[in-house]
Amino acid sequence: MQGRSVLAIVGVGRLGGALLSGLLRAGRTPSEVLAAERDERRAAEIAASFGVKVVDPPAAVAAADVVVLAVKPQDMGSVLAEIRDQVRPGALVVSVAAGVTSGFVAERVPPGTAVVRVMTNTPLLVDEAMSALCAGPGAGDEHLAFVEEMLRPVGRVVRVSEAQLDAVTALSGSGPAYFFYLIEAMIEGGVLLGLPRALAAELVVQTAAGSARMLRDGAGSDAAGQSGAGHPSLQREAVTSPGGTTVAALRQLDRAGVRAGVLDAVEAAYRRSRELGAS
Repeated sequence: MQGRSVLAIVGVGRLGGALLSGLLRAGRTPSEVLAAERDERRAAEIAASFGVKVVDPPAAVAAADVVVLAVKPQDMGSVLAEIRDQVRPGALVVSVAAGVTSGFVAERVPPGTAVVRVMTNTPLLVDEAMSALCAGPGAGDEHLAFVEEMLRPVGRVVRVSEAQLDAVTALSGSGPAYFFYLIEAMIEGGVLLGLPRALAAELVVQTAAGSARMLRDGAGSDAAGQSGAGHPSLQREAVTSPGGTTVAALRQLDRAGVRAGVLDAVEAAYRRSRELGAS
């Protein structure tokens, strides 16, 4: 794969738009990226925001070395039927649609087309995405390496087996919404206690950002002076003083079944991902 290949992004919604924005920030020039969009008003918005050429999906695919499919899972079949005859020989097709298997895509593009499946998330917008990828039919190490290079400037990238991607979808693909949900609840708690909403939001968001960084960087130490090495249990214990406010709060969370609720939520997202793939 050539490092400066022309990319076509088919589906420039929230995720596709975040990927487009990230690729441009990472150094790709607008002339190296095509956006596929039929709606004239949305196409004008994309062109004005990103400075890229916007055409219909078949035209974008016909001109591209790499085709990124960022459409909704339920639209994937119709989109593939529309672009199949425009996929160039030797092109790489990258799917970022939840639940859609690489085999589904490979069956609907020209035989021998390399397919890579990716699950990423919306922190692409701030270059903090978590992306996982796997090789589909026709894809080799050079294709995986190309996609890793494409995604690394906008976050972290790991390789997984395709059998793990539904779990990845449930955990990190949908994960930002879980954190936003919890942060929203904490902000409401601050308002309940009499804090102005803006102040409560600042307190909670910075606390979340700092806590996440401690986990990622392995910062802090436990009660015995040993590094927590990024383990959430050790970090939590370091904050939880005997008989203090934190342990009282954690006891209430356990009474409310919050941990079990999170496990159930992740499992529900996993099941839904598999349902989308089956349908």
